[in-house]
Amino acid sequence: MWWWTSDLHLDHSNIIQYCNRPFKDVEEMDEVLIQNWNEVVGKGDNVIFAGDLTLHHKYDVVKSKYISRLNGNIIWIKGNHDYWMPKSSKYIDHRTMGSQFIVTSHYPMRSWNKSIHGSWNLHGHSHGMLEPLTNQYDVGVDNNNYYPVNLDTIRRRIKGVKD
Repeated sequence: MWWWTSDLHLDHSNIIQYCNRPFKDVEEMDEVLIQNWNEVVGKGDNVIFAGDLTLHHKYDVVKSKYISRLNGNIIWIKGNHDYWMPKSSKYIDHRTMGSQFIVTSHYPMRSWNKSIHGSWNLHGHSHGMLEPLTNQYDVGVDNNNYYPVNLDTIRRRIKGVKD
């Protein structure tokens, strides 16, 4: 199965206030977000992570403290707070899933590859506070009850179908 998510902001205490997250402290937030991820993402699933895992700068710390605890085969897209990722990391992912062309990026786009032909832009960064364009969806945890979201759910939400 394929999943998308972004903007966990692990170990970022100020994000609780900035985004009005329902956690008493950063330790609770980190544990709930990792638990929610692993509750839905299986070890063999694929995850496209659209940026902003943590503010940490050192890859070794991020890997041991967070990445090692997350299920799935993760495709990383660099966000504006991903200091731990190499400078050569990708900022965008293009792929076709069935007949659907999908552009995943950290930042929401006004126009994207094949957008006039029905492609989707799946993004993070806006924490559920930006009105989406047609065929655009915010995959960030703040917009998805603090869980990753799968392709079927994204398809329903883009088409305006209630869960």
